[in-house]
Amino acid sequence: MPIIKHDIFINAPINVCFDLARNVGVHTETTAKTKEKAVGGVTQGFLEKDDTVTWEATHFGIKQKLTAKITHMEKPTVFVDSMVKGAFRSFTHTHQFVEENGGTLMIDKFEYRSPFGLIGIIADKLFLKKYMTDFIRYRAKELKRIAEM
Repeated sequence: MPIIKHDIFINAPINVCFDLARNVGVHTETTAKTKEKAVGGVTQGFLEKDDTVTWEATHFGIKQKLTAKITHMEKPTVFVDSMVKGAFRSFTHTHQFVEENGGTLMIDKFEYRSPFGLIGIIADKLFLKKYMTDFIRYRAKELKRIAEM
């Protein structure tokens, strides 16, 4: 199971970073490259524990839908979303926030399993892990930009 970890320091209070990361509108803004938008479940405002959201986005030139559920939340330090339905076999994305040096260290941990057995494992090695790493890094940089405005 591939695991992607990414840390970024944000010069903003922990509660600001936490709320930005679980805000549906901000998520849409920070994933504009893939035309991501909420089309089901919670489609605006803040995601809370046990909420589900269905995202529609274009990845690899293909429009896809993915439904995730917020399975754990401890404000303002951590929340976890897990795939309920979508292109992956499974995924769990842990969003952690740590007060540090007058700002916030935002830590993403994305654990996933690709579909299609051996073909999925090969896809991970060839391009999928890099694609997902770049996606998570880009979104983190955009959250940092918004939080520090």
